Amino acid sequence: MSDRLWAPWRIEYIKGPKDGDCIFCSALAADDDAARYVLHRGERCFVMLNAYPYTNGHVMVSPNEHLSSLEELREEALLELMKLTQRSQAAIREAYGPEGFNIGVNQGKVAGAGVEDHVHLHVVPRWGGDTNFMPVVGDVRVLPQNLEDSYGQLRAAFAATPAADA
Repeated sequence: MSDRLWAPWRIEYIKGPKDGDCIFCSALAADDDAARYVLHRGERCFVMLNAYPYTNGHVMVSPNEHLSSLEELREEALLELMKLTQRSQAAIREAYGPEGFNIGVNQGKVAGAGVEDHVHLHVVPRWGGDTNFMPVVGDVRVLPQNLEDSYGQLRAAFAATPAADA
């Protein structure tokens, strides 16, 4: 076995431009949802694919407002954030049939937030045995589906998943 494990897809992120723009605000301002992987736009919140996912189907649910903490969200936005999290789970379950989910918020750099100043919630589908030696030994994740195909599959499942009642 080789001493090296290669993950060439990560170089785009590592060397890519860091223009300081908020990925969430940029996605909201863009006209092309598919190019930004925006799956759904609600009144106060939206759902988008994570461009550097832990697993296929990993989405982020974010308020439209550029706020850094859940504590800053108004009640209506907080409710919509959770309803879209529910709907995201249903769409991911329809598209991928996961055995479980990790759902969480990383607030602040020390908590692991990649984007510190725009709060967002991660919805990560999980399967038994989805963690193998690759992430443990080589800090590499193996994803069997590209983002464009994930987007198409989840977009269709999201459209077929009804919104939760208020």
